[in-house]
Amino acid sequence: MAKDKKKKGEQVDATPAPAPRLSKTYVDDVAPKIDEKFGISNRNARPKLEKITINVNMGRHLDGTKVPASVNDTVAATLRQISGQKPVLIHAKKSVSNFKVREGYPTAYKVTLRRDRMWHFLDRLIHLATPRIKDFRGLSRKGFDGAGNYSFGLNEQGVFPEINMAEVNFTHGMNINLSFKNSDKARSEFALESLGMPFEKLDEEGR
Repeated sequence: MAKDKKKKGEQVDATPAPAPRLSKTYVDDVAPKIDEKFGISNRNARPKLEKITINVNMGRHLDGTKVPASVNDTVAATLRQISGQKPVLIHAKKSVSNFKVREGYPTAYKVTLRRDRMWHFLDRLIHLATPRIKDFRGLSRKGFDGAGNYSFGLNEQGVFPEINMAEVNFTHGMNINLSFKNSDKARSEFALESLGMPFEKLDEEGR
């Protein structure tokens, strides 16, 4: 059946959706701390989280020229459930024999999150997923590059509460990359830690 059309003169709720909780925390609480600590006077010069990319490599599961349907379906479903977005299938640009990757063959699934979905995912990652990691002692601080982007890996998808491990065919990990603008290691690390990112504890010498 076709959906009912809105009647003429019917009022439409134009109230904008509230900003994600973590996004509001960044603007109201974290950004002023960054300005003070790093001497930033122009709000446009603040470090800005632009996107989060989630990647699952499937090259090692290749069976000839194809990824088994069970692997393909599980990975795609995982990324769709934890991100709320349809993943993109990536094909290898060149062959790498050590990783059983062949040029042109499907090798990974990727999701790129921006704006509200990015903030909602980061909120769940910090407060729901990382506390479920077995023997968790904090995320490594060594995953930053010179531009302040941060990358780390998870060993299994079961840390996300959206995933019921009793219903999946196999366990797989993923790589997560947080991309920043106007940043460096110190600024991104300070911003993420202020948002609650559970990094490993520093020793008395700050290492």
